[in-house]
Amino acid sequence: MITLDVLREEMEKRLSVDKLLHSVDVRADSIDEALQDAAVQLDTKSVNLEYEVLERGMDGFLGFGKKPWLLRIYQNPETIKKETVLASDDLFASTYAEESVAVKDTDGLYYVRHFGTQIWLKVIPPVGNGVPVELREIMDEAQRSDTIALDESLVKKYVKNGTGGEYVSIGDYKHVSAGDVMVSVDVAKDEMYATITVTAPGASGADASSEMIVRMLKQQGVLAGIDEQKISEFVDNPVYGIPYQVASAVLPVNGHDAYIAYNFETDPKKLRAKESEDGNIDFKELNQIQNVVTGQALATKILPERGKGGKTICGRYLEAKNGRDIQITLGANTHFDKDGVTIVADCDGEVMLVNGKITVEPVKYLDAVNIKTGNITFLGSVVVKGSVDDGYNVKASGSIEINGSVGNCRIEADGDVTIRQGVFGKEEGYIRAGKSLWAKFIQAAHVEVENNIIVYDSIMNSEVTAMKNIILRGKKAQITGGHLFATEEICARNIGSPGGGTETVLNVGIDPRAKKQLETLINNQASLQKEQEKLKLDIQTLEQLKNIRRNISQEKNENLIKFKKRDDEINEQLSEIAEQIEKIQDHLRELKAVGKVKCEGTVYAGVKVYVRDVLDEVKNDVKSVTFYYDRSFIKRGNYEPPSLSREEMDGYSTN
Repeated sequence: MITLDVLREEMEKRLSVDKLLHSVDVRADSIDEALQDAAVQLDTKSVNLEYEVLERGMDGFLGFGKKPWLLRIYQNPETIKKETVLASDDLFASTYAEESVAVKDTDGLYYVRHFGTQIWLKVIPPVGNGVPVELREIMDEAQRSDTIALDESLVKKYVKNGTGGEYVSIGDYKHVSAGDVMVSVDVAKDEMYATITVTAPGASGADASSEMIVRMLKQQGVLAGIDEQKISEFVDNPVYGIPYQVASAVLPVNGHDAYIAYNFETDPKKLRAKESEDGNIDFKELNQIQNVVTGQALATKILPERGKGGKTICGRYLEAKNGRDIQITLGANTHFDKDGVTIVADCDGEVMLVNGKITVEPVKYLDAVNIKTGNITFLGSVVVKGSVDDGYNVKASGSIEINGSVGNCRIEADGDVTIRQGVFGKEEGYIRAGKSLWAKFIQAAHVEVENNIIVYDSIMNSEVTAMKNIILRGKKAQITGGHLFATEEICARNIGSPGGGTETVLNVGIDPRAKKQLETLINNQASLQKEQEKLKLDIQTLEQLKNIRRNISQEKNENLIKFKKRDDEINEQLSEIAEQIEKIQDHLRELKAVGKVKCEGTVYAGVKVYVRDVLDEVKNDVKSVTFYYDRSFIKRGNYEPPSLSREEMDGYSTN
């Protein structure tokens, strides 16, 4: 019994559906064109649309009498609900996403059709908690006045298990062919689509089956593009008296043109400063250089693609365009790999597009290094026309040449470093060269060089290490303050300062790096030995207490165990340090370099000179002298010029 409450509930459901409906009236030459137009207006897909025919269209004859279709098109409310939920920014969006992953409950469906002289049934089982199909409903619909036989047991079986998506015979009926549906096929003039128009069946007439529709299409010359899915949908839910598209041409697919897939950013404006995990941007790391290494793939040419031809529904070939090829001109320091399409770097450097050509530049030229450039890290050599401002770093796998000055910066190169206007290190500046360093002066900086250091003015209050020579050769050529290490020679015009002042210490005849490592190890050894002495005293005290009282508190017992464990760790560390110290000392004893300190002018009182760990502390000013090692003693001889040739020192000139 239908009550008022049931009616109210049903009306509320329909009202909620009607509120979701948004329709547009569209005129077009065909239903498909109208649907495509409406899909744009409603911002959805054509498959989500439903329509009502307001005015039927006509093709006419030779353009005469042609009449467009007028359709009222609206979106399926269920798809509107889905889009609304997904587009919302509130908590319901995540709820819907979770539900969409789960199984959606769907009620079971059934279709009873009459094909030929038999009754056919299609049953789709429910999904999840959906409502199953009722046997009685099927029996009531199948049992008509013209029914001859109906197999109820077979229907029960199909209600329970479904029919596998196909129609199956369940009985017979008294067929009257005069009542059969009539199927007319309309093929578009350009053979791009075909529609069927089906009349409703009369009394005891047969419905349109998939086989009948396909047969009618083929009789009208439709050989390709038959959409079996659409035909199946029509059979399940027929639309009578309205053209229904069931075949579409197989459209040609044009091949794409050849293009270049770049492995680097081709637009410098899109390069962005590095961002930390907390979202802060380091404006010193502007990330403006794209470094590449030798052999790195820079880009790939994607070859043109052949087009794929199509067919009209009548089988006429539709030609497709093939993609066009392109010619690629390579820039400097690049080549094609063996495959003929991969562009590879010939050297380390910066990759960029120069006049449309992929190029690798091994040298980076900069006007200056400052807030505009940020820190520089380059796989190649760097040339700076100006200066490097305080707080900025330059690192290069090749050489670095700076025509200006360097402040409190880090300058690191695997090759040579040239600084034409000198270094103002301000106690924190650091310079490392994998080969040699040339500079006008070095002031208050830390310097480490694998080969030679050539300075044309002075070294002041700096810690300087060279694995070969430190040579000062200008008019002043003075060393004042600081600590200098060189394996072979230190040469200058004047060393120290009148009246003493800051301490000046020179070390030659040793491996400076090994010497520093030795000093660090000896300091660590002394620190561990001091810690161990205190530990042994604590262990001895706790063990005596334990012997006297036999039992001590848990805390003291845990401390005793911890102290002994730490004592064992220190013994292992001291053993390793002693072994390393012995190796370094053996290395220093085996050094062939004798080491000399050469001063053309004056070595002022207070200067300390170490030659192979033997100290000569200058008490009085000494002129034109060479300090050298002889039979475990430092001796002083006449001044000797630097051993380096002029060609070796002339890598840089102040002129």
